[in-house]
Order: sequence, then C-alpha cells, then structure tokens
Amino acid sequence: MTASVTPSIATSKTRDAMGRAAAADVGVALRDRLARQSTARMIFAAAPSQAEMLDALARERDIDWRRVTAFHMDEYIGLPSGAPERFGAWLTRHLFSRVAFGTVHLIGQEPDPDREAARYAALLAEAPIDIICLGIGVNGHLAFNDPPVADLHDTKQVKVVELDAICRQQQVDDGCFPTLGHVPTHAITLTIPRLLDAGQLFCVVPGASKRTAVERSLYGPIGTACPASALRTHPRCALYLDQDSTPPQLSPQTPARA
Repeated sequence: MTASVTPSIATSKTRDAMGRAAAADVGVALRDRLARQSTARMIFAAAPSQAEMLDALARERDIDWRRVTAFHMDEYIGLPSGAPERFGAWLTRHLFSRVAFGTVHLIGQEPDPDREAARYAALLAEAPIDIICLGIGVNGHLAFNDPPVADLHDTKQVKVVELDAICRQQQVDDGCFPTLGHVPTHAITLTIPRLLDAGQLFCVVPGASKRTAVERSLYGPIGTACPASALRTHPRCALYLDQDSTPPQLSPQTPARA
C-alpha cells in the first residue's frame, strides 16, 4: 500500500456552498484535461449526497461535454430496468440528461451479473480514467465496497457484492427506498483499486451522518474497516465537507484543489 498522504480539504457552511465549491474545482480540472487532450473519461457516484455538486456542475460554463465519456461506479442487482431507484436512472435525471456527453456507459441489467461486471470492466479498461466524483458512505464505503467485502488489493476491477445492513439502511435514510425490505441485497460495484487508478478524485461528503466516517477516513488506520481510508493513498484527492460533516479536528480550510 502506498504511503499515507493527506487529501486537500475544503469545508463549507452549507451543502449548497459545498456543492458549488466542488463543482467549480471539477470544472477547472476538466477544462484543463480537455485543453491538453482530445477527450476525457469520468466516473460519477449516484447518491443524494452528490445532488448539489452535480447540479452546480451541470451549470458550469465552457465545458465541451461532447468530448467526455461518462461511467458510474455501482448499480443494484434485481431492480427492473426502468426502476427510478437504479443509479443509472438517478444520474440520468441529475446529470446525464442535462449536458450533452459524448458517450454515457451505464451498468446494465444483464441476466448474469458477473458477465455484466466483466463487460463494464472491459469498457473502463479501454483508456485511463481522468476524474472521479465520489462520496463516502455512513459505514465508510466507497462505491459499494462495504467493510465486509472491501479489498484494498482487489484483483478485480468490477465485481458483484452483497450489501451490508448499514449500507442498505442508509438507502432508506436517504429517502431512496421506503423500507429496508425494498432495498436490493446485492449490487455490481467498481472495486477500490479501480477507483484509485484515476488521475484525480473529488470526494463530496455532506451531512452529520457522515461525520464519523469522515473522521475515520482521515485519521483512522488505512484498511477495510473503513474503506474510504484508502483515499489517503491517492496523491490527488480533494475532499469537500459541509459544516455538519466536518469532524472536530478540522479547522476552516482554504478551497481544495485536487
């Protein structure tokens, strides 16, 4: 494992301000990439925690989205293809339908989830990933790499996982499902090595329910007990917090730049 580094950290008083700050930095990074190369490839998290950032990002000016290929980082298994709870559908509503991406690759509803994971891994492997916009779960997960299934040295790029109870309850608490019984038990997820193999990471984490996970990610041991602690092994990771998610160890920071 790479030696620990400290992510750059930006704290904001509100979720809206946090989202705008993160989107502005993503916009700067994306424009820079497109000024130096013909295309860019991005991965997005789908969660209510990302809504303010994605809304602001869709409003960023002077980005040629036609030169951007988009992916997402996880998807439920077992939901109908048209279910609004699917992460691909959520991202389509919040971003993919709002700007003209060159290509959007969604994780599909293949009858064989392992085959779909392999298909998606092959698409991701076609070229480097430039930018990832992600969050941290209440249990410290990245994508759907919950503590029981996370592997910081995973040999797979995309895999099928069983979701733990804390992760599934978060989906109810976030208002995505009415009850725990409605939340799927399994999903397809990008692995931690796949996520860390990207040029820049922009991690947006609002809300009091995430404060402990943020604290463990920044100050706890690097390991699968808190998968997001692995962000400290990436040399260009920026973390965006609102007042509620900021742990007490942090004083106000200057704007982050990944």
